[in-house]
Amino acid sequence: MGQPASREGEQQELPPGQRLQRGWPVTHYGPVPKFKPERWEFRVFGATADSDKYCWDHEQFTSLPYETVVADLHCVAKFSMLGAEWGGVRARTVLDLAPPAPDVTHVMVWAEYGFSSNLRLSDFASDQALFATHRAGELLTAEHGFPVRLVVPHLYAWKGPKWVRGIEYMTADRRGFWEERGYHNIGDPWREQRYSYQEEPGDGPEL
Repeated sequence: MGQPASREGEQQELPPGQRLQRGWPVTHYGPVPKFKPERWEFRVFGATADSDKYCWDHEQFTSLPYETVVADLHCVAKFSMLGAEWGGVRARTVLDLAPPAPDVTHVMVWAEYGFSSNLRLSDFASDQALFATHRAGELLTAEHGFPVRLVVPHLYAWKGPKWVRGIEYMTADRRGFWEERGYHNIGDPWREQRYSYQEEPGDGPEL
């Protein structure tokens, strides 16, 4: 599950091939979506325990229990930001409110413009996985994923998309946007799992 997160100012070993980043660069694919609160919703669908779909509007979602985690962010572009404080809704809270079926093994995280990223359920359910709405006590900017981005600190940052709109529970793995385009299906920075050619048998579906 990777190394423990560091707090601001603490020294920590970086994953292989990474460099320390003091600021927070803006990196994303495509345009920044315009937030329309009256049309925004967060959905959970797919193989839910009761076969129902779950949906929260923006006010409802931001009323869910707010928690903070201190966690690092490792970008596949080789920079790492250490000891950031993230605030928002834990992924485990969503799992509790919208339970997956017993045979669910993976989730697909869906974001604006049809962007997607697949995760093993165990990664999604980790202690520090968080639907972040804030960083360092301040609302995220649009460029950094407002209103919601997923943070999964023990994986490369592309596994935690910006502008998240929903979660699909899956009973079999399926590659997301970047995973279909040559990125590693798992994305563990401590094992430097950057690209699909590095995959070993069992790491993911065939391309």
